[in-house]
Amino acid sequence: MNIVVLVKQVPDSGLARQLDAGLRVDRSGANNVMGELDEYAVEAALQLKEAHGGEVTILTLGPDQATETIRKTLAMGADKAIHVCDEAVAGSDALATSKILAAALGRLEWDLLIAGAESTDSGMGVMPHLLAGRLGVPALTGARSIEPDGEGVKVEHQRDNGYDVLTAPLPAIASVWDTINTPRYPSLKGIMAAKRKPVETLTLGDLGIDAAEVGGEAATTEVLTATDRPERSAGQIVTDEGEGGRALAGFLAAEKFI
Repeated sequence: MNIVVLVKQVPDSGLARQLDAGLRVDRSGANNVMGELDEYAVEAALQLKEAHGGEVTILTLGPDQATETIRKTLAMGADKAIHVCDEAVAGSDALATSKILAAALGRLEWDLLIAGAESTDSGMGVMPHLLAGRLGVPALTGARSIEPDGEGVKVEHQRDNGYDVLTAPLPAIASVWDTINTPRYPSLKGIMAAKRKPVETLTLGDLGIDAAEVGGEAATTEVLTATDRPERSAGQIVTDEGEGGRALAGFLAAEKFI
């Protein structure tokens, strides 16, 4: 089984994030890391490869610095990577991004694409669906497990109160939550081996995409204003002088908790 894993370098979600002058997430001065859910997607692909054979290819779209994330995935055990890197991509919305990624996937032979259920910078969770629509393949999203099923694939789609079992023929796209596994840490042997693994860099020209079709100018959405998150206010203290229960109930009712 040839598996492609979609990964994205994002600002560390554990630190404060800033916007640039164009009201986009400022990545230049941020501590950029692999998206958290993408690590679970990489681990899912590696486990499938170890159990059933095949090859794992990483696909990412991002600036030069995204090579740091690529090297981590290769150190974890992925076989090779495709890095779409072009300055004209900056500011692209989800539609343009899916067009670029679909074009890159069109150059590969693959059976299964695995992605995180959402990125930790935008949290939109739409890329697997957009790619499925562009490529005409099924999308099995929100998976807590992925297994081959004859000539297809079977996933357990996580729900709040359980799970659904979904099956589809290959090629297919699956997205995963952090309930699917525990990502491995790159070993020293893996880190050394990653230096010898192939990374192919592609531009928009290589993919046959006009720069005018992507980027901020072509985006179908626009951020008009943004404000800083307000400082956390002090909590309300209820002193029990015989009516504490009533005061607490009144507070909870006012905040619509009860």
